Amino acid sequence: MIRVLQPLFCVLCAFVVQTLVAAPRPAKPNIILILTDDLGWQDVKCYDIDEPTPMETPNIDALAKKGVKFWQAYSPAPTCAPTRCAILSGIHPARAQKTHVVGGAPPVPHHLRGWAMISPWYSGRMPEDTFTLARALKSAGYTTGHSGKWHIAINHNAFPQPEDVGFDWTRHELGTSRAMKPHRITGFATRKANDPHHLDEDGFPFDQTTEDALTFVREHDDRPFFLYYATWLVHTPIHTRSKALLDKYVKKLGVELPDDPRAKWMGEGQTNPFYCAMVEQLDHYIGRLVDHLEQTDDPRWPGHKLIENTYVIFTSDNGGMEGSRTQIITDNHPLDRGKISLMEGGTRVPLIITGPGIAKGVESDVMVNGLDFYPTILSLAGAKRPRDKHLDGCDLAPLLRQDPANPNLVREADGRVRDTMIWHFPNSAALESTIRIGDYKLVRNYDHLNNPNNRELELYRLYNSEGDRPARMDIEEQKNLADSMSGKARSMNRRLTEALTEMKASYPYYNPHGHRSPATKTHVCTVLSHRQTGDSVKFTYRENGAEVVRANLIYTLNGGARYEEWYRTPAKIVPGNKAVAKLPKGTTHYFLNLIDENNFLRSHPEILNQKNPSKAQVKYAEKALKAKDR
Repeated sequence: MIRVLQPLFCVLCAFVVQTLVAAPRPAKPNIILILTDDLGWQDVKCYDIDEPTPMETPNIDALAKKGVKFWQAYSPAPTCAPTRCAILSGIHPARAQKTHVVGGAPPVPHHLRGWAMISPWYSGRMPEDTFTLARALKSAGYTTGHSGKWHIAINHNAFPQPEDVGFDWTRHELGTSRAMKPHRITGFATRKANDPHHLDEDGFPFDQTTEDALTFVREHDDRPFFLYYATWLVHTPIHTRSKALLDKYVKKLGVELPDDPRAKWMGEGQTNPFYCAMVEQLDHYIGRLVDHLEQTDDPRWPGHKLIENTYVIFTSDNGGMEGSRTQIITDNHPLDRGKISLMEGGTRVPLIITGPGIAKGVESDVMVNGLDFYPTILSLAGAKRPRDKHLDGCDLAPLLRQDPANPNLVREADGRVRDTMIWHFPNSAALESTIRIGDYKLVRNYDHLNNPNNRELELYRLYNSEGDRPARMDIEEQKNLADSMSGKARSMNRRLTEALTEMKASYPYYNPHGHRSPATKTHVCTVLSHRQTGDSVKFTYRENGAEVVRANLIYTLNGGARYEEWYRTPAKIVPGNKAVAKLPKGTTHYFLNLIDENNFLRSHPEILNQKNPSKAQVKYAEKALKAKDR
C-alpha cells in the first residue's frame, strides 16, 4: 500500500509545483506612487552632473537600475499643493485655479507698498467632487491607500481629506519629520524600545509614515492595490534624529556645527549636514518599502514576489528648496533657482518608473510631467479612462513599454506628438508663466514694469536635439536669446497666451498702493457705496481716468470659522458706473474686486496691512462686508 501511495504523492507534488510555476500573472498590477517633498533634481546621487552631490542615496540609485530614469521630468507646479492636486486630479493648475499653496483668500498685496503686483485669487483646495485618480482606480477594482502628507486644502487637516476623494485607507503621521524640541541638536533617537523614533538595526530612526505605508501593503496585498506614499521628507524643518548620520555628514563635508543650535546655517552649496542626513534617511525608508516588495511572496501570484507585479513611480512634488533667510538648504546647480520659481530648478524633478514590462537600467531624455501620471497609471492598470474626464497629461505607457528613448511615443489625445508644456505661477515673488516647446523655453515675467531685475520675456535653448541624443546647451538658463531670436520669442509667447486662455487662467494685478506700480495707479477707481437687496448687492464707483473693465465678487460661506475659505464669482458691470452681483446661497461675508483697463485691482473694502497678510494672520471676515439675512 505504501509503495502505491509514494508514486501518487510524488505525482501530486509535481502537479502542485507545476501549477504554481504556471500560474498566470494577475491581470491587475499593484501601483505605488512615491511622492517626495522638496527633493531636488541634484539631491539624488544617480542624477549627478557637474559637481557630485555629497548625499548618499544607494536605494534610489538601485531603483533607477531596475527601471527607467528620466532626465527631463517636471512637476506640474513649483510648489507642493498645486502639484499634488494636479497629480490626483489630472488637471493643470492653471485650469483648476489652484496655482499655489493655501489659497482660498481674497487677493491682497503681500506688502502694501513694497509689492507692485497682487497675486490673483486661487482656490484653497481641490473640489471634493473631482473624479480623482483614486476614484478611477477604485472603480476599476483597486483598494486605494494613502500614507503621509496630504495638503490639497487650505490646511493639512482641512476638508477634503483622502477619504473624501476616493481613498479607502489613510494615515498621515508626521513621523521622523516632527519638529525636534527645543532645537535640532537635542532629542536624538536612541535604541530604547519606548523611544517613538528608536533606531532600527541599520541605525536609522523609526519613521511612522513609512511604517504606515508598509502596513497598508501588508494588509492589502491579497488584492490589487494603489498606494500613494507621500513623504514629509525632505521638507522643513531641516533636521535629523540620527546623531551618527549628522556626525557622518559634518565630517564628510568638512564643516562645523555652530555653538548656538539656533544659529543660521549659511554654508553655500550642498553643505548643510542636516539636509544631507535627511536625504539619506529618505533613501533608507524608500529602500525599506522596495525591500518588502522584493522579499514578500505575492499571495495573488504563487511562486512570485510582490515586486514582480508592482509598478513603482518615484518622484518629487517640486524642485529643491534652496533656502530661506535663516538657512541655505541645498543647491540645484547647474539649474537656476529652486522651489517657488518656474526656472528649471523649481520644476525639474527626479523621476524613476519601474515595473513589469518596463526595461531595466534605461535613461530617457524624453520630456515628461507629473500630469502624465493619471492617464499612465490607468493604462498600466488596464483601467478605462473615465468618460468625459478631461486630462491635461499624456499616457506614458507606450513609451515605457516600447522605447523609453522615443519621444514620438508620447502623444496628445488628438494623436499629435507632444512637444509642448506649460507652467503658470502668478504667485509669490515669481509672478511668471513659462512654456517649453522642444529645446526652447520661454519665461514671461508679469512684474517687469519699473523693475530692473526682470525683463518681460526670457528665451533659453536648453538642449540641441538635432543628434541621436539631446545635447546640453543652456539648462542653467543664463543666455537670454529673447533679443537675438525675437521672432521665436514672440511666437512662443503667443502660444503661451493661447494655452492659458484656453485654460481660463488667472493673472496678477497691479497694486494701486505699490511704490513701483505704474504711474496710472493715480487713475484707479474709487468705490462710493454699496447696497444689498435680498441676494443682490449693487455697488457704485467713480472712475478717475481709467475705465473699469470687469468685476468679481469674492465671498465666503463660513466667515470667522477656523478654516475660513473664500471663493470667486463674476460680477456684472452695468451703465452708470455700477457693479451688480448675486450673493451665492449661504454667503456670510464678501468683497468686491474691480479691475481697470490698466490691470489695477481695487478691492472694496480694502485690506491695508503693511506686512504680508498671511504673516499678520488677517481675519478677512472682520474686514469684509457682512451679508444681511434674507
